[in-house]
Amino acid sequence: MNDNTKKWLYLFILSLIWGSSFILIKKSLLGLTPYQLGALRTIITGIFLFSVGLKSLKSIKKKEWKWVVISGFLGSFIPAFLFAIAETEIDSAITSILNSLVPLNAILLGFAIFKIGFTKRQFLGVIIGFIGTSILIFKGADLNPDQNYLYAGFVIISTVMYALNVNIIKKYLQNVKPLSIATGNYVAIMIPAIVILLFTDFFSENTYSNPHFEMAILYVVILSLFGTALAKVIFNTLVQISTPVFASSVTYLMPIVALIWGLLDGETFGPLQIIASGIILLGVYLANKKKA
Repeated sequence: MNDNTKKWLYLFILSLIWGSSFILIKKSLLGLTPYQLGALRTIITGIFLFSVGLKSLKSIKKKEWKWVVISGFLGSFIPAFLFAIAETEIDSAITSILNSLVPLNAILLGFAIFKIGFTKRQFLGVIIGFIGTSILIFKGADLNPDQNYLYAGFVIISTVMYALNVNIIKKYLQNVKPLSIATGNYVAIMIPAIVILLFTDFFSENTYSNPHFEMAILYVVILSLFGTALAKVIFNTLVQISTPVFASSVTYLMPIVALIWGLLDGETFGPLQIIASGIILLGVYLANKKKA
């Protein structure tokens, strides 16, 4: 299988995994606080990655560790908490839609900070995708007037961090194995996550007595193993065999998956949202179409 086929396959798999992550966060919050969720997600993912990738850390050069650590905080640690906080007020599908700002930020930050160029077609594709995303956002706001959209700011901050992370991987960690990057990320962020968990009331009777606690833990485990650990390795691979813009385009497909989950969970899904999803797919196509 050549790299061009692989990148589309990885994009599809990531869309399914990460598109399902938002409903898992929503369900986990029924039995956990946002800080408990973010900390547990980091700890469980770290344990899994250490078990399969500890030996791979030897391949990381001393000069690369700085970027691995920064990547860990920007791409995993901080967003894990920000997304959980955001979903205490706004719908899971809307959260995934806001996450579609990542490709736009990847292009702008890639050009402004990392001097990574982009084509007019890529920029046009991102703009079209952003228009589709905007339609989904405003339609979601109409359908959910009781949601506090100030919390959308937490998601927007996360998209900037994701965009910085994807450019860091492309520019400074291109030759580091994806599993090594992912495992190295969690070497840096595991201890802070444990400290945060200890300062929550996770080990108190009130937490264990919550009727949703056991299912919440199950959702966090699934989220950690698939939505974080496995997805991180696939995503890092995708960045290396494609471009930051293409890899970030996964955030255009995720809302479609998330909206389907939302529909199954009783959330509203209107005709205009279907049209907006088509616009998003058009943006992905244009952003990644090769010149004739």
